[in-house]
Amino acid sequence: MHYELATMTLPFGTAGTAAQNVQAYCTAPEAKGELLACWFTDIGQLNQMIVLRGFADLADLQAERERTQNSASPFGNGDIFQTLEQHSYQGFPWMKPVRPSAESGITGPVYEIRTYGIKPGGVLPTIDLWEEYVPARDQLSPCVVAMVALDGPLRFTNIWAYPTLDARSKARADAVAQGIWPPKGGPAHLTTNMLSTIALPTAVSPLK
Repeated sequence: MHYELATMTLPFGTAGTAAQNVQAYCTAPEAKGELLACWFTDIGQLNQMIVLRGFADLADLQAERERTQNSASPFGNGDIFQTLEQHSYQGFPWMKPVRPSAESGITGPVYEIRTYGIKPGGVLPTIDLWEEYVPARDQLSPCVVAMVALDGPLRFTNIWAYPTLDARSKARADAVAQGIWPPKGGPAHLTTNMLSTIALPTAVSPLK
């Protein structure tokens, strides 16, 4: 499964309108892929809308990227956003495809989006270690997706769902205390370039 994370920096007070525009743009008849999430940042860099879309294959992702690049109003928000970034990803091969909350049963409303730099040669060991360790970690809080970037610096992004910020803190502390996270040997494959953002679903987000 292939994914795109698009991030728009918005002027204050425009998130509601921007989210409606994102939904219309991503569900238009000519659109490829599927809108999976539309979040607005709460902790981290503020005033950002983060859109997760899923694609059956790389060809559909590339076609949709071209549509966005050629559009006079990408995501219907060309006259609203201040900046737009789009990044392509491939899901870890053993993970189930991301599905809306109504199908998967996964809900937040607190989502943590974490991105880690990977050292050269570290992609496959990271994928294998996560396959081994994520099932136990999922029992504390679900991993929505883990995916390797196809462009830009070597890195991967992982997204987690929590009911509250307190639940996030408890799940992470319990995982360390129980010795089930992080994967043993996993950090050796990562760089110190790590980012974390807390975001909440907008009204149009299929991941609630």
